[in-house]
Amino acid sequence: MVRLYDYFRSSAAYRVRIALNLKGYDYERIPVNLLEDGQKNSEYRARNPQGLVPTLEVTGGDLIQSMAIVDYLEEACPIPSFLPDDLVARAQVRAMAQLVACDIHPLNNLRVLKYLKQDLGHPQDEIDAWYAHWVREGFAALEALAIRYGGTYLSGDLPGVADICLVPQMFNARRFDIALDDYPNLVAYDAKANQLEAFQAAHPDRNS
Repeated sequence: MVRLYDYFRSSAAYRVRIALNLKGYDYERIPVNLLEDGQKNSEYRARNPQGLVPTLEVTGGDLIQSMAIVDYLEEACPIPSFLPDDLVARAQVRAMAQLVACDIHPLNNLRVLKYLKQDLGHPQDEIDAWYAHWVREGFAALEALAIRYGGTYLSGDLPGVADICLVPQMFNARRFDIALDDYPNLVAYDAKANQLEAFQAAHPDRNS
């Protein structure tokens, strides 16, 4: 049995839920409450020394880091693929995914926002401005790449790794009231992906 140690609103965990659903995995969710520091207890840290979600328990060991888990799923179950066949197109799709996973998301992670507020004493309006700045900067670049490289889905003909990263980030942008008018292609690709059951079933509202 595959087990996903998961927090319903974590973008990284949301990505992995989508990926598992697209690959057709049957998996058990083990909730880890980040607001109650469930990720910091010794039992969980024995699985994930970073004290972050997600962790995927598979035969042979525990996997951490959402993008490494997505890569594992792609290699373990190559069909349907998360990437186009063409090598250049694959690199372009990976770049769009990494723009979200490596540039936007880490700066706006819950632990970063908590540090800004609790440790550095920034007021909420400054924290909100910080969040909005990095989302807007990242989305502006991703919108341009979507125009250049997107197909039926952001990842091409089939939903893939770029869509897996986009949809949770769009959910978070709406949660934090980020205006999306300047990113019509991202809005359209998000809507297209969310028509699929694999994305719908991964939504935080269905996993809280």
